[in-house]
Amino acid sequence: MHASTTNACAGLTASIPVPKRGTRGLPPRGTARALTPLAGYRYVSCMQHAWPLEPGDAAFADLPLLERLRRLVTSGVYAPGALMPEVALAQEFKVSRTPIREALKQLETEGLVEIRPRVGTFVRIPTRREIVELFQLKVSLEGLAANLLARRGPAAELKTLARNLAESEEAARSHQTEEYARLVHEFHWTIVLGADNAKLAEHYERLMNQLAYHRIVLQTIERPGRLVASTGEHRAVLEAILQKDPIGAEFAMRGHIEASSLAALAPAETQADALSGSATQGGPA
Repeated sequence: MHASTTNACAGLTASIPVPKRGTRGLPPRGTARALTPLAGYRYVSCMQHAWPLEPGDAAFADLPLLERLRRLVTSGVYAPGALMPEVALAQEFKVSRTPIREALKQLETEGLVEIRPRVGTFVRIPTRREIVELFQLKVSLEGLAANLLARRGPAAELKTLARNLAESEEAARSHQTEEYARLVHEFHWTIVLGADNAKLAEHYERLMNQLAYHRIVLQTIERPGRLVASTGEHRAVLEAILQKDPIGAEFAMRGHIEASSLAALAPAETQADALSGSATQGGPA
């Protein structure tokens, strides 16, 4: 486990891997393009959130059934619009269909799946308006988190962020998109946890689940200029935090996420122009 994870999570480190593809109930590799980069990732539960790390842990089976199903959606194992078959899931997790059905109902209340009577349960595809609204919340929550962290005294998270930025710059130079996506998650979650506000982290986790942000990161960082732009914005945020400038840190974070949201929401035919134009403004948040 990364030392930075231990620092930021203060010992709350129950690791969670994504199950291997090709097992019962899970779509095979190649079912959706967005799934491929997630293969072999593991996740760590820290203040109830998913943090992408390295391959290797084997604690997925120890999670409650509801959380395991939630991770299959938010991690991208089941892509937007994909069918989540009750029978196959019951076989995969060695339970009856009743607890699977109840868990899927809960995921529907969270906005993650859509249950169509007599048809099946599908991963919900959020509307453009919903994505805009979620990004608006993300701007506010992460801006506040950066503000609060800048107000704190010496914190272990600052070393984590400095190390993360150095690794991000290297990943950007060598165009290691999978590694960079992991570092994006670590950077933002470190700031949220470093704010030392449990309610903020709780609301942020639910927001990130609904946004399924990992898929957005993977899509945007493939665009020309996105890795370099994102790293520059991360550096501006960290510099303001290190200077103990709460307002500057909040504004830097807000600007970064707003630029990212514009790129993520740009129509396919104009995304390349939007992303290159935002190279001086931001990158994947």
